[in-house]
Amino acid sequence: MSSHISNRADQATYASHTVDATKTLQTWYNRNTGLWDTTGWWNSANCLTMLADFAIIDPAASDSLNIPEIIQNTYDQAQKTTVQATKVLSPAGLPVSSYVRVSKRSELDKRGFDNFLNDYYDDEGWWALAMIHSYDVGVRGIGDQQYLQAAVDIFEDMKKGASTCGGIYWSKVTPYTNAIANELYLSVAASLANRIPSRKDYFLDTAKTQWNWFKNSGMINGDNLINDGLTDDCKNNGMQTWTYNQGVILGGLVELSTATGDRSLLTQAQTIASAAITKLSKDGILFEGCEPNCGSDGSQFKGIFMRNLHYLQKAAPMDAIKNFLLNNADTIWAKNRNDQNQLGGAWLGPFSNATAGTQSSAMDVLVAAAAVA
Repeated sequence: MSSHISNRADQATYASHTVDATKTLQTWYNRNTGLWDTTGWWNSANCLTMLADFAIIDPAASDSLNIPEIIQNTYDQAQKTTVQATKVLSPAGLPVSSYVRVSKRSELDKRGFDNFLNDYYDDEGWWALAMIHSYDVGVRGIGDQQYLQAAVDIFEDMKKGASTCGGIYWSKVTPYTNAIANELYLSVAASLANRIPSRKDYFLDTAKTQWNWFKNSGMINGDNLINDGLTDDCKNNGMQTWTYNQGVILGGLVELSTATGDRSLLTQAQTIASAAITKLSKDGILFEGCEPNCGSDGSQFKGIFMRNLHYLQKAAPMDAIKNFLLNNADTIWAKNRNDQNQLGGAWLGPFSNATAGTQSSAMDVLVAAAAVA
C-alpha cells in the first residue's frame, strides 16, 4: 500500500489541521490536575511542549485555542499533583511507565517546583523542556520568568545523577545509563545556555561536556543510529533504536550549535536524522518497532523524533527532511484520523484507537509541517 498522498497541503492547511486536532486533544485535558487523561506524566509534558511550539508558530491560532492559559494552568496545577512513578523495561526493551496520582495538596507552602521532580531523570528532562518552550511563548508577552526558573531547578536535580559510565543515570533508583536521559540533559543544558546570558558559560560547559562524552560513549552505532543505552561495563547494549532516541539528540545539537556557533554539529545531527529516516520508516512513513502495541510510552516516541527533526530543518534545511515531514503530515491526516479528528498511533493507518499520547505525537508532525511548509 502506497503512503504517498497526491495533494500536498499548504502551511495554512497544516495550521488549520493542528487547530482541529488541538480541540480534540483538549477533550482529554484535566484542568484540576493540569495533565492530559489517558496518558502518563511525562507524556503530558510532551503535550505541553507541542502546544507551546504551535503557539510560537501561529500566535493568532494559539490565542483562539487559549494555549497560553493552558500553559499557565498546567504550570500551576501539575506541580501540585503528586505522582508516584514506577518504570520497567519490557523484554523487548520498551519502557513501561506506571503512575499513581496522589491527592493534590490544597496549597504549596513554597514554590520549589518539587512536583516536577521524581525518581526518573528522563521524566524531569521532559518537564524542563516543556517549561523552556513555555518560556519561549512567554517572551512574546505571555507569562514570565517562572517557567525558566522551573527548568533551571530541574536541571540542577538532573545534574546530581552522575553515572559511573559518564553522563547521568536514567533514574535515582536504577543504575542504568541510557540514551534518552542523557540526550535530554544535553538539550536542557544547551537550551538554558541560549536563554540565560548571565549564566551561559555555566550551562554551556555542561552541554559541551555532555556531547563530547555522548558521541564517544558507543551508543551511536555503525548505522549512525542510537541504541537504548549502555551495559553495566559501559558498552553499547545493542537494544532497540527507538525513534525518540534519534530525535532528542537533534534538538540538543541544534541548541548546542546555536550556543557555540559550531555548524558542524548540525551536520552530525543531519547524519543521525538521515539514518533514522532511511532505517526507521515504512513506505516513507516513520514506524516504531513496537507497533501496533507500543503502550502509553512507545506511542509518544515518533512525535518526539519529528518535533526535533522540525527544529533541525529550521536550523539547517534539507529537501529530504522537509519532504519527509510533509509526507508524514499528509498521510496522518488522510489515513490515521476518525471523524472526531482523533489521531491514532499507526500513522500509515488505518485509524484504530487514540489517546492524548497518540494525538499529541501525531500533532507534533502537523506542527512541524506548519513550520516548514
